[in-house]
Amino acid sequence: MARAPLLQLTDISLTFGGNPVFDNLSLTVQQGDRIALVGRNGSGKSTLMKVMAGLVEPDRGEVVLNAGSHVGYMEQEPDLSAFATLGDFARAGLPEAEGYRVEMAAEGLKFDPDRTVSTASGGERRRAALARLLAQAPELMLLDEPTNHLDIEAIGWLEDHLNQTRAAYVIISHDRAFLRRLTRATLWIDRGEVRRQDRGFEHFEEWREAVWTAEDEARHKLDRKIKAEARWAVEGISARRKRNQGRVRALQALRAERAAQITRQGAAAMALEAGAQSGKKVIEAKGIGKAFGARTILRPFDLLVRRGDRIAFVGPNGVGKTTLIKMLTGEIPPDEGSVKHGTNLEIAVFDQARAALNPDLSLWESLTGDAEMRVSGRADQVMVRGQPRHVVAYLKDFLFDDAQARAPVRSLSGGEKARLLLARLMAKPSNLLVLDEPTNDLDVETLDLLQDILGDYDGTVLLVSHDRDFIDRIATTTIAMEGDGRAVAYAGGWSDYRAQRGTEDVPASERPGKAPQSPKTPDRTSPAKAGLSFTEKHRLEELPAVIERLEAEIAKLSEFLADPDLYQTAPAKFQKASEALSARQAALNAAEEEWLMLEEKSAGAG
Repeated sequence: MARAPLLQLTDISLTFGGNPVFDNLSLTVQQGDRIALVGRNGSGKSTLMKVMAGLVEPDRGEVVLNAGSHVGYMEQEPDLSAFATLGDFARAGLPEAEGYRVEMAAEGLKFDPDRTVSTASGGERRRAALARLLAQAPELMLLDEPTNHLDIEAIGWLEDHLNQTRAAYVIISHDRAFLRRLTRATLWIDRGEVRRQDRGFEHFEEWREAVWTAEDEARHKLDRKIKAEARWAVEGISARRKRNQGRVRALQALRAERAAQITRQGAAAMALEAGAQSGKKVIEAKGIGKAFGARTILRPFDLLVRRGDRIAFVGPNGVGKTTLIKMLTGEIPPDEGSVKHGTNLEIAVFDQARAALNPDLSLWESLTGDAEMRVSGRADQVMVRGQPRHVVAYLKDFLFDDAQARAPVRSLSGGEKARLLLARLMAKPSNLLVLDEPTNDLDVETLDLLQDILGDYDGTVLLVSHDRDFIDRIATTTIAMEGDGRAVAYAGGWSDYRAQRGTEDVPASERPGKAPQSPKTPDRTSPAKAGLSFTEKHRLEELPAVIERLEAEIAKLSEFLADPDLYQTAPAKFQKASEALSARQAALNAAEEEWLMLEEKSAGAG
């Protein structure tokens, strides 16, 4: 018998400020769904998620949650004012016996549950909100940009957690690698319409292009039909006026249909112009090091940055990536060693904290108030790469409308703030770009455009990012900051770095490894012992179930493949089952090895 959907939206209509966000929208979320929610910045993704969570009441329509089910929503700006510590907030509403779930999430997401709310950063508050949601284990999780403020290690932990959960979830994220790995269906908001495809985000761009191609062809056919009918109306109507009034009315209907078509939003008209060419050697660092008190940020490190290089800096939050870049650009001095700059450097900086934006100023004032962009004697114009532009026209290049020009910066979404900062950055000639987390909150189309722009940029790029896909597309060199002051340079992007380190970018529980040294089947009933971290103890406890599940799946696949006629009658099924069997055998080997390693570690500590 078919199971009732977890959540059902029927004929939802919602209007903000006179503009319809959705009209007659219907969708369902089934148990076990893993959905990517995608669309342009401002298309209504977060609003739809709030409707699904019951936080926004639609003007019309029905939202039905399956009886006995619970929806969990990750708040973008959680209110922690009633709590003393981040842990108090994350544990609120949980039975005391389940508080360990918060401890596990805090370790994976890298925040201190004992940190007081008053001293916590915005990123720490968001991580506490994410931990709270994961600990509550609702049947449906609604995750709005969950990877923002997470480093790559924490993103990997979250991926593993979501891969193992039985809950359904809907994810909004700019991180394409994250979406590709986790999702099996895609909801696409496009001009107020929500389309669904039961394939993961990996297939989204192919699907989007097919939809747009079909639209363009249909529009072209309609235009030709209108043109032909209009010619007939001019040349033939006088002789057959009475008989053909219906055809005239049909022509009017065609024109109305064409006028009603909503043209899809174009990409931002972003462009970068390199300033005067820098020297071939842009930055030469020799033996630079840095420490803050007893904490070593960077041990003696050498780096030569050449004109045209695209260098990505990766590593956990707080390891010193931004500090290293500031030493390279001369913003702060190293404790030891030297940094030498090449000739004619013009540096432009994209700041992760958006500190260059005053939330109380309007978008207009944010551009015209910049001394480097101001046009003398003209309050309505800005200087863009040496040419005066009307401020509203330039804002439209970055997809802002007339009404937003006088709105305060604080009213913008995260993606809109990123676009405004890019507008400021791209107005100025430069030959060295410093980009600190530029991808946060940007939609897929803007990310694609930014990637193309950086590809054509004649200058040099220093990039800090936790977006693995973006690093792969941009970087020619990756500097891995691995803790304890160590920094190592690798050729290529993120995947190249992982390959050179010999560590595939897959979860530990499914990473193929060596077979256990002993053929003896391990005793999987031993309890967790001292000497392990909190997460390792729980991992040791859950591994027997993981191993048992893998063994059961291997047995089923082996039985299926035992059919001697399968290869002849269903070669595609045979190939798929063979690949699945190989993957699960490798995962079983890795899980057993991990169990043995953890058991040995706990026994040794005891």
